[in-house]
Amino acid sequence: MEKGALLKQLAGAEGEKAILQGVKLLDEALKVRPDDEALLFMRAGFFYKLNRYGDALNDYMRVLEVNPHNKEASGKIDIIKTILRYHNTDIYASPNTDMDPWLE
Repeated sequence: MEKGALLKQLAGAEGEKAILQGVKLLDEALKVRPDDEALLFMRAGFFYKLNRYGDALNDYMRVLEVNPHNKEASGKIDIIKTILRYHNTDIYASPNTDMDPWLE
C-alpha cells in the first residue's frame, strides 16, 4: 500500500482493535521503509494510545535518529519519561511522599 494512502487510512483509527490493526499495517510498511519518519511517528502514537510506553518511547527515539529536529517527537519523549517516572515511583525510596515536583 502507498505510504500516503496508509497514513490517511490510519489517521482516524480509534478503539483498541483498530489501533492494533494499524500497528500491524505499520509494522509491514516499516519492513519496507525502516527509516520512514512519518510511519515511525504514527506507530509511536498508536503505542502511546495503547499505554505501551516503552514501545512508544523506542519509536519516538528512532524518529529523532532519523530527524533530530523533530520537536513533536522530542516533546512526546519528555511526556513519556514523566509518565514513567510517576508510574514507577517508590514512595519508600523518596522522602517526597506528597509527590511535590518542586522537591525533586
